[in-house]
Amino acid sequence: MGKWYNRIFITLSLILIAVLGLALLYIPKGELHLLLCGGHTPARDIFYRYYTQVAEWFPYVLCVALLLFSRIGDGVLATAGLALSALTTQIFKHLINAPRPLTWFAVNMPDVQLPLVEGVQMNYWFSFPSGHTTSFFALFYALSIIVASRSNQSNQNTLNSKIMSTMVQALFFFMAALGGYSRIYLSQHFAADVFAGMIIGIGITLVCYAVLRRYEDQKWYNYRVFAPKKQ
Repeated sequence: MGKWYNRIFITLSLILIAVLGLALLYIPKGELHLLLCGGHTPARDIFYRYYTQVAEWFPYVLCVALLLFSRIGDGVLATAGLALSALTTQIFKHLINAPRPLTWFAVNMPDVQLPLVEGVQMNYWFSFPSGHTTSFFALFYALSIIVASRSNQSNQNTLNSKIMSTMVQALFFFMAALGGYSRIYLSQHFAADVFAGMIIGIGITLVCYAVLRRYEDQKWYNYRVFAPKKQ
């Protein structure tokens, strides 16, 4: 695939995982949540309220679009990564059944009033891991793989195309991380839930690509349902 193969998204994700992992080790659960979920403003409340909902519909719309208008293999990658990571998350959620921040703080720190956003329906259980975060990272990591793959396979594999690929991967990482943070900001999840969601989303998507990449040169992988007409 070449040395530029989705390196940026993975590198930024590993940095975030390391930083968040250290925070989880050294800062108590409640204190870390209060540290991360503060700083509410009306503008931020509106933004995170609606941005977090992207994970509820956009990944599925994009998977259908990739299956229909891009290479079939791209659509299969995004769909498989999203579906398998979501299934894994739901299994863990129901096995662990961890309390959400509202429930946990009511029991362990009852004097603390969490900053809540008007209009957001709060949940109380099935906190670990964060399903929204899993979807955000599974989706945007799949897109990062697709962009890096196209850049490496392009006949115009110039410095400019590599720089563009790097910038797009960084943007995808930022959008995924923002989605994960939205869950903490809205007090729907703890940092540990987001941490696990990141790992599941990225890890399963990477496994899916490791399986699918061997078929990248095959006709079915590159087939387009709605191929652009040649001029």
